[in-house]
Amino acid sequence: MPSLKEIKGRIASVKSTRKITSAMKMVASSKLHHAQVAIQNMLPYETMLEHILKSFLAAEAEAQTIYDKERPVKRVALVVFTSNSSLCGGFNANTIKMMTHAVDDYAQTIGRDNVEIYPIGRKVFEKAQKMGLKVQGEFSALADKPNVSQCIDIAMELGKKFAEGEIDKVELIYHHFKSAGSQVLTRKTFLPIDIESELKADHERDLTSIIATKESQEYLKKRGDKRQESGEKEEVKPLNDNFIVEPDMHTVLSQLIPKLAHLMLYTALLDSNASEHAARMVAMQTATDNADELLRQLNLQYNKSRQQAITSELLDIVGGSVNN
Repeated sequence: MPSLKEIKGRIASVKSTRKITSAMKMVASSKLHHAQVAIQNMLPYETMLEHILKSFLAAEAEAQTIYDKERPVKRVALVVFTSNSSLCGGFNANTIKMMTHAVDDYAQTIGRDNVEIYPIGRKVFEKAQKMGLKVQGEFSALADKPNVSQCIDIAMELGKKFAEGEIDKVELIYHHFKSAGSQVLTRKTFLPIDIESELKADHERDLTSIIATKESQEYLKKRGDKRQESGEKEEVKPLNDNFIVEPDMHTVLSQLIPKLAHLMLYTALLDSNASEHAARMVAMQTATDNADELLRQLNLQYNKSRQQAITSELLDIVGGSVNN
């Protein structure tokens, strides 16, 4: 059994650790509040713009861009969001684990050399370098202070590479902030624009919907090509009249698609930032609770040892007086 001095030292050590974890929990809680306000202000706008653009691309037969066309995947870019510091539970470990699974999946088909990593956060940057992956830049500052202009630069670089054929697919790996106690690890396609994700849930089997699916658009396009080859002049009627395009299709798409790309990347960053603070707050709260339980056990052990020492001294005194 440890001595009273050792138990007292452990109690002092646990109390000191508890003060640190409690302070870190309060700091994380304060940062979470600001991050939560930022994501709550941005998410509805980004979600609505994404819904409008994807519905527009699916419903309009003429709305054809290079950014929504799928092609054989030969090179892939992964934008992975982690934090710069630790003590946030399994936040970083889970993200890195999903990145590793994604790299392994693509390694079987296109090889590891054709997978590029855009690391946002020091943890994923160090891990990607240790794994020997192709790291495109270092964006650790974004993990602490989300910056719109830098997100725009990254989105423009990815869009340019995709348009020029240097990469064929871009994916985002991040934690989606659902609530302070729940963060959902998400793997989302950034480019090409995934129209099916917008239509699959609500419109794929809805026969009353006036919004067309991707398959029907391909059918209309092929049918129009055949009519042109055969010399027929019958025009393909639009599937719906919900959209009035002004001034023209090219101008609208050239403005909306870059805006959506910037917002998707920035929203993912805000999501990851809020999820980090929430995970750290929960981890520090758990650590503080564990410290309280450990203090209770140590105090109980200290009192038992102290009582036993007092009892032993009394027995020695009583035994000595009886002998005398």
